[in-house]
Amino acid sequence: MSTLDLRPLSIGQLLDRTFSLYRRNFLLFAGISALPNLLVLALQLVQVILMPAKMGVARPTVQEFQGGSPVFTTVGVGGIILLALVGIIVYFVAYLFSQGATVYAVSELYLGRATTIGQSLSRVRGELGSLFGVILLNGLVTGLCFLLLIIPGIYMACRLCVCIPAALLENLGPRDSLERSYKLTKDNAGRAFLILLLYVVILYASLLLFGIPLEIGIQSAAHNPSMLRVWTALLQVGNFIATVLVTPVFTIATSIFYFDLRVRKEAFDLQLMMNPQTSGVPAPRATGLLS
Repeated sequence: MSTLDLRPLSIGQLLDRTFSLYRRNFLLFAGISALPNLLVLALQLVQVILMPAKMGVARPTVQEFQGGSPVFTTVGVGGIILLALVGIIVYFVAYLFSQGATVYAVSELYLGRATTIGQSLSRVRGELGSLFGVILLNGLVTGLCFLLLIIPGIYMACRLCVCIPAALLENLGPRDSLERSYKLTKDNAGRAFLILLLYVVILYASLLLFGIPLEIGIQSAAHNPSMLRVWTALLQVGNFIATVLVTPVFTIATSIFYFDLRVRKEAFDLQLMMNPQTSGVPAPRATGLLS
């Protein structure tokens, strides 16, 4: 596999390369996204199956309801809380694996090397703690800016959009990766915004495409518990398919954007040409990191 043509890209060329890379390596990227998220889907389906019958939810009579008797048993409430906590943990682990493995896969393709789903996912295992710190700090900083005003929050999200590639490919900690992203995206927030906007539009369009028919089915089965459970399970499957298909687009785009910024600001293409046998991504020059 030959190294991709490394040169400064316009926003149109960057998006074209994103979809081209995704299309040519669809099974790779879809598999990276699907395998971790299968755990999320499995847990969601378990919740759909167990919560109505096994989580201790009492079915009160009209007299009990009017008399103020508790609707949920202690076991039911505890079970719901436990499932929610497990669901949050599973979701974050799946998110970390899918994001990190996609970044590594894009990096390998840029360096002209073949990779597999298993190889990409296995590289993330030793980086889970650092990657979690990066995403958590990014969320806190962006969230704080959103609390101030919407526009500063969007701006900060654009400036920090390449913090995950920076963290994984340059072996940076949470704070350093955010600072690195902020410096790299200087004068490029507009291009980052277009990438983010395209991803949001595609994500919500796919969720609506899968979700609206299934939501109609759920509403029509409101008085049929068995069919309601079936339609809810189908909705979870639809959301899973939409997530698997769309999530790689943003990660691939931001990874390519990261390389493009390094080509523009640090002559990354020349660094790679001078180190063709490098086993990883060449480190930034000192001047590039401080600019």
